[in-house]
Amino acid sequence: MDLLLLAISAVLVNNFVLSRFLGICPFLGVSKKFGTALGMSGAVIFVMTLASVVSWLVYHGLLKPDSALLHQDLRFLQILSFILIIAAMVQLVELALQKLSPPLYQALGIYLPLITTNCAVLGVAVLNIQNEYNLVQTALFGFAGAVGFGLAILLFSGIREVLDLADTPRAFKGTAIALITAGILSLAFMGFAGLV
Repeated sequence: MDLLLLAISAVLVNNFVLSRFLGICPFLGVSKKFGTALGMSGAVIFVMTLASVVSWLVYHGLLKPDSALLHQDLRFLQILSFILIIAAMVQLVELALQKLSPPLYQALGIYLPLITTNCAVLGVAVLNIQNEYNLVQTALFGFAGAVGFGLAILLFSGIREVLDLADTPRAFKGTAIALITAGILSLAFMGFAGLV
């Protein structure tokens, strides 16, 4: 039951984009078309889940004072090591997409390497350590947080595609209506606050 609550919390209640406001850059940049948003969601799910697990293993295996390999307190290297892990995962995704789906690789453009600096991915790795999750909870929280990111970006891209066809006032076209819509979507997700 605790794992189910953790997953619901990560997807809906504490959504990284719409409640914690992390990962806004790819959220706004890649959400113009549903196809690219779907591709970005898949990439973020892979990177966030794998980076969560690997960063947990590195923290507990190397950085923690009572770690298995070293008996030094290397926790000051936490952020640096997590960023390196995330960068390595993003490189794997980038190489795979370049070989397997060149059109998607082109459509994601600069936003694919920006997953490295996506604060939602780093945030989930840091939160796993701060909340003292075990390995199973870490993997689930990373996956559920990424699913929440994907849910937010897919909902937003669907809304933006409809808004592009709507007759919006000239002053609200483009970025203005996108930001207003993101704010309303964020308010909707804040309604889940009492769920968990």
